[in-house]
Amino acid sequence: MAKVKTKWVCQNCGYETAKYLGKCPDCLSWGTIVEEEICVVNTKTSSLSLQNINNNQKPEMLSSINFNQNDGIKRQKSGIEEFDRVTGGGLVLGSLNLIAGDPGIGKSTLLLQVCSNLAKNGLKLLYVSAEESSIQIKLRANRLNINSDNLYIYSNTNFELIEKQINELKPDILIIDSIQTIYKSSLGSVSGTVSQIKECTLSLMQIAKTLNITTIIVGHVTKDGNIAGPKILEHMVDSVFYFEGDKYKSYRILRCNKNRFGATDELGMFEMEEFGLRQILNPSELFLNKHQKDDKGTSGSVVVATNDGNRPLLVEIESLVGITPYPSPRRVANGVDYNRVLQILAVLEKRVGLNLSKQDVYVNVSGGLNIYEPASDLGIAVAILTCAYDIVFDPKSVLLGEIALSGDIKNVTNIEKRILEAQKLGFSRIIIPKQQNKKFKDYQIKIVEVEKLKDVVKLCIQKKKVDIT
Repeated sequence: MAKVKTKWVCQNCGYETAKYLGKCPDCLSWGTIVEEEICVVNTKTSSLSLQNINNNQKPEMLSSINFNQNDGIKRQKSGIEEFDRVTGGGLVLGSLNLIAGDPGIGKSTLLLQVCSNLAKNGLKLLYVSAEESSIQIKLRANRLNINSDNLYIYSNTNFELIEKQINELKPDILIIDSIQTIYKSSLGSVSGTVSQIKECTLSLMQIAKTLNITTIIVGHVTKDGNIAGPKILEHMVDSVFYFEGDKYKSYRILRCNKNRFGATDELGMFEMEEFGLRQILNPSELFLNKHQKDDKGTSGSVVVATNDGNRPLLVEIESLVGITPYPSPRRVANGVDYNRVLQILAVLEKRVGLNLSKQDVYVNVSGGLNIYEPASDLGIAVAILTCAYDIVFDPKSVLLGEIALSGDIKNVTNIEKRILEAQKLGFSRIIIPKQQNKKFKDYQIKIVEVEKLKDVVKLCIQKKKVDIT
């Protein structure tokens, strides 16, 4: 008979203690330490036995390991270009991947569409749903027009039974939805606890590596946007992907935070429609309003060339400046860093002479996208300044550059990619920081190099005279 003991475990960081503590000494969280029952079982009968591990394996010298670069990493492409871009060219055979996101964001929909495409390639897939019944998944598949003989659906929360089906079916692709809802009966704790998540993930990793099954596990996130459960969960898997989006917006972003087999600075864009997710191959058009293509434009509206990961994006930044009816003026920033906006306002007052101490300032990124890189500083400054003086900035121009406290325009990364993106979308001019000892090749778009914020003000504002101190 198994011996049962208990321990207190922090559900946030996995810290273990022998007694209850109100505050976790490791992560300093309150009320996260919960008592868990630990069932000590015989390792000979445990599902974690070493039966599939080669006990005759010995250490090898690095120089003696033969490795063919072409055959070393085999990928399984889904056929969804945006998904394959983020994964580094497709899912690696035998890898363990984690996809996390807010409830209802579309994780199950995305994975079901990926399964449909992989099944068309002749791969056998097992979709294990621990949250929905098979009927519910069938209804979603009908809505997405998905029907395949290579896709198997299994609804269960018991890991031992799931493992039995894996051994019998031997799929090429395994999907677990979600890791927080499955449990091992050998452990006394409930599903979702630190012990259950660690043990189940460890077993899935062993299955993926020994049976060469590409495994995808779905993870919940906390209210702070972090993956629920211990941080070690992210260290155990080969890759971590976040599926982000606003429930009030139709677009979704698949972002890579960790990838042992590819770059971590890629992102994929999708749009949620009635019949599933549609990939957006040119996301810049999503965040640009129609009036940007006109010759009129709007005061307080500019286009900046930002860089999200390794992908250039052109987004519209809007600003509204008005007299405040309150004793203290309001500063509102949506989609940009609030403290960054305050810093830009201070630079505008000191270096340009724009005093907004009695006016409300609102800054917003069109489309609901969040951009936090310093390259958007110049766009924010020009948007605020043009709205304050009610002047229209050239709608065919693009801005990029970081603003220093001295008023200098500092250089940013991946300038040539941003120039090509602006040129592709039909813009006629791009304003960039002054380059040192760098010559650009011939572009169809006009490139204007600036050194100080004053130069940008003189260059952009022509319809009304502005006193620059």
